Order: sequence, then structure tokens, then C-alpha cells
Amino acid sequence: MAVATAAAILAALGGVLWLAARRFVGSNVQRLHQGGDSGLMRGKTVLITGANSGLGRATAAELLRLGARVIMGCRDRERAEEAAGQLRREVCPAGGPDSGPNSGGAGELVVKELDLASLSSVRSFCQEMLQEEPRLDVLINNAGVFQCPYMKTEDGFEMQFGVNHLGHFLLTNLLLGLLKSSAPSRIVVVSSKFYKYGDINFEDLNSEQSYNKSFCYSRSKLANILFTRELARRLEGTSVTANVLHPGIVRTNLGRHVHIPLLVRPLFNLVSWAFFKTPEEGAQTSIYLASSPEVEGVSGRFFGDCKEEELLPKAMDESVARKLWDISEVMVGILK
Repeated sequence: MAVATAAAILAALGGVLWLAARRFVGSNVQRLHQGGDSGLMRGKTVLITGANSGLGRATAAELLRLGARVIMGCRDRERAEEAAGQLRREVCPAGGPDSGPNSGGAGELVVKELDLASLSSVRSFCQEMLQEEPRLDVLINNAGVFQCPYMKTEDGFEMQFGVNHLGHFLLTNLLLGLLKSSAPSRIVVVSSKFYKYGDINFEDLNSEQSYNKSFCYSRSKLANILFTRELARRLEGTSVTANVLHPGIVRTNLGRHVHIPLLVRPLFNLVSWAFFKTPEEGAQTSIYLASSPEVEGVSGRFFGDCKEEELLPKAMDESVARKLWDISEVMVGILK
């Protein structure tokens, strides 16, 4: 019995390793920038929210390698400065801690404080951007909160809807003028395939009547898609494009609020290692939409693995998208 059990475990592990090897090879084939593209983003300024860890950090690293001036918009300035220091050492070691646009072919890295759970922080950040930045070529709405317990933002919004949708909604609207004056420019929104399990309940957008952390995350990700499609419609003829993506299932700290029983953690870690994407792999579609000439002029589309994908009908409902836009304007104070 013991021998049979050991054999079964070894077989299972072998299967996991075989699948992991296949996924690793496939993901490497899909990597977009394997050298030779340095300078593709030279002269361009990119703002990435939540760029100190996970997908945002990986996106920042690659765009920095491509020569972009990358602005990291992060809630925790100390952690962001630490991440920025690591990125400078990794990407442009010859440039040291004060690397600039001519350091080893890489771009420049700037840290700015931005708390998407605070509308006053978003407004202060945008005021600073408009005063200090002459251009903005790419805005990547990457930061997010995932399945947290019920809590509210500084302005009283349910945290996931407030950060994932409303904070980015206000940020994007306040920076639209700068994006238009920098055109052709791009807006990239990070959503999730979990949008499929969400619905927009206009009677309880703040989840005060009931709260399910998984459903509310999915709702916020559906809102991301509806927002991007409506934004693209409003930006027609401006040379500013807006696209939305899902990164797949990625190993990041986004799931810090998800409880995994202690006894199950070793198996979960093994499975996540074998089947989840690394942040570098998950960031490829963000990088593609931010930099690739292939999507110049493309707008209002949904992407995964650097390819356009179809959406469910509820994510393409134009009347819901317009209503959500109108209500969001009131919620964030754009309209009284």
C-alpha cells in the first residue's frame, strides 16, 4: 500500500512537472520583447498604477527596458521607492540609483504617491502630473484590490468597486486632456476573466444591502470593461485609444485576502507554480497594448495573451455602459 501510494504521488508530481515544463516553453514562445526592441518606447512617458509589485512591477520593468520614462503611481511611497531601486539595479545597472534616459539604453523611473482609495489623493496626484509632466503617452490602469473583506474607501465606497473602478475612472478623466495633447496615446485597463461572474446592480453599487467578496470583485472587473468600451466610444477621432485586457491567472500578492487552509498550502503552492503565470508572463498583454505597433489605432477591444478575445453580451451592453459612466461621474464628483 505504501509503495503504491508513493508511486501515485510520484506520478502526480511527474505529471505536474511535465505540464509545467510545457507551459514554461509555451509562455517563453509568447514573450514579446527578447532584445532588439530597446528604444521602442524612447521619448514616451508611461504611468502605471500599482507598479511596485506583481503585474505592475513586471510591466514597469519591461517598458523601462524599452526606453520609456515610467511613472510608478503607488499608495505606499516607501515600498514604491524600494521597488524602484530594485528595478534600477536590475534593468539599468550601469546607471545606478539615479539612472536617466541615457543609462544603458533603458528609460527613466519616477515614483509618485497615489492612493486610489482616496479621491482627494487622486486629484492631488493628477494636479501634480499636470504641473510637472509635459506629456503622457500611455496610462496603464493596473492597480487592484482582490476579494477583500467588506471595507470602505476614504469616501465611503465599497473598497473593490471604489479602487478598481471609481479611483481609476476619476484618474483617467482628469488626465484625458494631457493624453489628448500627447496623441497618439493609449489607455490600457487591466480587468479579469472573472468579469463573467459579475453584474452591475445599480440599486446597490456600494454593496450595502449584501456583500459577497468574490461577486463584488467580478462586478468591479465588469465595470472596468464597460468603462473602457464607453471611453473608447467617447474618444473616437482623438487619436487616443482605450483597450482592456485580462492577464490570466498570475502568481502575485493580489490574493492576500484569500484564506487557504494551512494543510492545503503546500499543494496549492505546487499547483500555482505549475499552472499560474509568473508576473512577467502575465504582464505581456499590458506591455503589448502599451507598446506594440500592431495595435496602433485599435480601440475598444478586449485582449488576452496578446490576442483579441470575444466578450459576453453583458460586457458589451452600451446602455449599461453609458448609465454606469453617468453614475460614476456623480459618485466621484465630476458632476454634482
